Amino acid sequence: MNETKMPEPSVTATPRRRGAALPAWTRRGAYVLGALGAASLSVAVTAQVAVDYWGDPPDTDTSAYVEPAIGPVANDALKTAEHTNHSSFEGTANDAKADVFVETSVPLTAQTGNAIPTGGRPSPLFSATDWSFPLLMFEEFAPQKLDATVDTSNYKGFPAPTLGPAPAQHPTKITRSAPSASAIESFLGQPGIKPYPANHANTFDRNPWNAVASEFIGRTIDGPAEGRPPGEGWAHQRWNEFFPQTYFQTVQGTSRVNLGVRDKWQRHGYQDGTEFGPNGLYAKPAGPTGKTGTTNGIDVRFHPGLPAQHAGSVWTFDGTMPPKLLQVRYGEGVVMRHYNGLPVDPAANKGFGLHTISTHQHNGHNPAESDGVAQAFFFPGQFYDYHWPIQLAGYDTINTGATDPRAGYPCVPGETLYVNDAAAGAKTCPADGVIRIRGDWRETASTLWFHDHMLDFTAQNVYKGNAAMMNLYSAIDRGNESFNCHYNDPVAADPTKVPKNVNLCLPSGNKLSWGNRDYDINLVISDKAWDRQGQLWFNVFNKNGFLGDRLLTNFVYHPYLDVRNRRYRFRILNGGVSRYLSVALVKQIPKGSKTPGEFAGVNGVTYTAIPFHMIGNDGNLMEHAIAFDGKADLDGNGNASEHKGTLPQQAIAERYDIVVDFSKNGVVPGDKLYFVNLQEHASPEKTSRRVALADVLSGRYKPTTKDDNGDGVADRWVNGDPAVGQFMELRVKPMAAGQVDTSMDPAKYVEGKLKMIPLKLDRTSKIDYAEKLKNAKHRTFSFGHSGGTDDQPWTVKTDGGDGYNADMRRISAAPKLSVNPTAGGSVQSDSPYEIWYLELGGGWDHPVHIHFEEGIILRRNGKLPPAWEKYARKDVYRIGGDLHAGSSVEIALQFREFAGTFVEHCHATQHEDNAMLLRWDIERAGQTLAMPTPMPTWDGVHYTGSAALTTFRSGLGTGPTYTLP
Repeated sequence: MNETKMPEPSVTATPRRRGAALPAWTRRGAYVLGALGAASLSVAVTAQVAVDYWGDPPDTDTSAYVEPAIGPVANDALKTAEHTNHSSFEGTANDAKADVFVETSVPLTAQTGNAIPTGGRPSPLFSATDWSFPLLMFEEFAPQKLDATVDTSNYKGFPAPTLGPAPAQHPTKITRSAPSASAIESFLGQPGIKPYPANHANTFDRNPWNAVASEFIGRTIDGPAEGRPPGEGWAHQRWNEFFPQTYFQTVQGTSRVNLGVRDKWQRHGYQDGTEFGPNGLYAKPAGPTGKTGTTNGIDVRFHPGLPAQHAGSVWTFDGTMPPKLLQVRYGEGVVMRHYNGLPVDPAANKGFGLHTISTHQHNGHNPAESDGVAQAFFFPGQFYDYHWPIQLAGYDTINTGATDPRAGYPCVPGETLYVNDAAAGAKTCPADGVIRIRGDWRETASTLWFHDHMLDFTAQNVYKGNAAMMNLYSAIDRGNESFNCHYNDPVAADPTKVPKNVNLCLPSGNKLSWGNRDYDINLVISDKAWDRQGQLWFNVFNKNGFLGDRLLTNFVYHPYLDVRNRRYRFRILNGGVSRYLSVALVKQIPKGSKTPGEFAGVNGVTYTAIPFHMIGNDGNLMEHAIAFDGKADLDGNGNASEHKGTLPQQAIAERYDIVVDFSKNGVVPGDKLYFVNLQEHASPEKTSRRVALADVLSGRYKPTTKDDNGDGVADRWVNGDPAVGQFMELRVKPMAAGQVDTSMDPAKYVEGKLKMIPLKLDRTSKIDYAEKLKNAKHRTFSFGHSGGTDDQPWTVKTDGGDGYNADMRRISAAPKLSVNPTAGGSVQSDSPYEIWYLELGGGWDHPVHIHFEEGIILRRNGKLPPAWEKYARKDVYRIGGDLHAGSSVEIALQFREFAGTFVEHCHATQHEDNAMLLRWDIERAGQTLAMPTPMPTWDGVHYTGSAALTTFRSGLGTGPTYTLP
């Protein structure tokens, strides 16, 4: 299925209006190609910018818009409608959700009342010990150039399952098996991509696993190759305008041995990076006994002293370890072709997780069809092409002439790249290494991640391994610490002038033009539990949450990491499903030292808290760096010392970027430092206290196991939460000969000094707030148990109405785009703001995630937020009983560039799955009809109608002038 491989130079679109509206609930249609292509465009010669169709799908399109059914009667009717993911369970004993859980290794009858691990017994360590295995460094996906000239005539398609030896395959049942490791890596290692990506879903080619699916289900299956919903409504928005320049392919697979297929694509190549090269700290990704310069041979286990994970226990990208990292740069769009390589039998899952998946890139500025909305899931054997344009928000309204050097595409001088600006075409990278692009540089993001978002199964699938991190590089966050550093520019401190040097030079390295990872470390921290055989386990019956008793970093139990005595950047992601964190950093001082530390340890050692700076909160660099040195009262509670070397509460999905200097605060080569978790949980649905650092280090807080029946096997944890305590060791090594730390000192960017990325709303300007927010539309969302059921207890009340469970057919809010796509250089007013008020509807903790756009927290509990949120843009908003959360939060949001269906939900994902999630749509200016709801099946995707709340477009109206507290 081939289409034009590069944007047409002179195509524009005339918006098309629908004819007579169809009645609600009547739009159906078999899956069709939906390749409207040029037939859906009015072609005219305009500027050099290629613009795509922008309007309602035609009446004849399978995805044609509908008249929404509005009001309580229509929404109450959804309670008795068939659940929207029912097709995922087809072929099981009862075609029901419960059939997925039958093989759990800890059934309900064998569960305990223990809160940690939730309903289970302590996870045995076998022969695993602390600090005996190195941290697994992320393996790069490494996108390749999307090149239509690559010869794919001999391209082999996605391999079907085969029988094979356990634990990676099934020896006798093909419906419970997967492709072999060699087949998957042979497939992934081919040059090029086939079929070539296109803007409409590929419903021409067939799912290569149809025969296996037919065998399992007992009827003939003839589903399409791509699981993306068909038609214009789910075509890639602005496809030609943001035509992807790169792509990568990955298989969501059952756990297997890594054979090293991605070695050749690592940007450092295990040769070029200072620390990834042959003599560097990270030359052996498999650890001391592994091979140099390759991931070949790494299997899926959490420590060499723990058993390898079976195919049904862990599902990861490629089915392998190390965990995966996507590196992209602004201006260069990417297609992620995600194949579903999970077993056709949904019960081949060790009792948890679902084989239908949907991938959400959290929190990218992406069109809705590529957001990973929970209802756009796809089946084993299928792929889904996600198009991530990697463009700055504000593309249509801010800096449309691409003149601001801070809005930039990092490049290698002399490199030729396509840019769709006011003079679209190939651009040669200039000597300053930046090609300017459209959009608002204040919207630059840095640290993202992507993960499964399957309806009702997000927690289980993410816990099972469906998660990867993503670093975005830009003119200001280049990933090269020596190139045109901002702090060296003489006008950097003058807010009225644009500095020539815009690169913040954060710790990273300098061997590559952009994207160095030598001193820029991704960390995903998540709690896990395993059964008596060492296999990952999850309690599917607890709808309030799940707490593991072992804290892993990059899927490794208590690893160590070698670091040089210099500055490092750590991108810390809370990748759990229910557990909150509060991370501290301490240095261990040996027994008998002349200068003991401030905290007593055990066996005569002492500890000292090590200060650091927070530079990023969620995906974004902040306006000012925040010093966690104990000198400032960062949250206004009168206690400054509690912030020395200790991060605030970090909820599920929040990212905190910090800079640690291993050459200051008395740290010298030979020292050992530790990351320590202080956040206690006594129950899975909410947090408890933050344990005093002194109590953890001294051993006064020391969780232990207890054997109640005397059989020699631990039955429960006592005396605290076992995930509180040290979880990672850092070993300081001297700088190698000739090494120099040229990275930015974050102390130069604290409040009152230089700025990194200023907020769009000036915290010091009451006029700014009053003018920009005076016409904002207001909406309220209350998270709790309002009207929930035993099966689906969690609800969200919108704009003061009734509380509803999740249903992807219900539209709760529909913000409007202020402008349609604009030509380069056009002058537009900035998009208006909406103010969303999130409030707590009970005594729980909810980290609320709003897809698509970052927001600015205006007030927490009616007051300014603490320092680490005051200067940040956020995408996760904590509400709860913690001091740093509170019962309400007000945020300012804008909606730009793309339309379609998105969601808002609690990111304590057991709450989301049961069923604290709501759908909201972004509508085009002038849109009157609503998007229908896709209904995926093995045979393809059809559509059903959509309902809506009475306030879905109006909200609570436009509020009064907003003033600073």
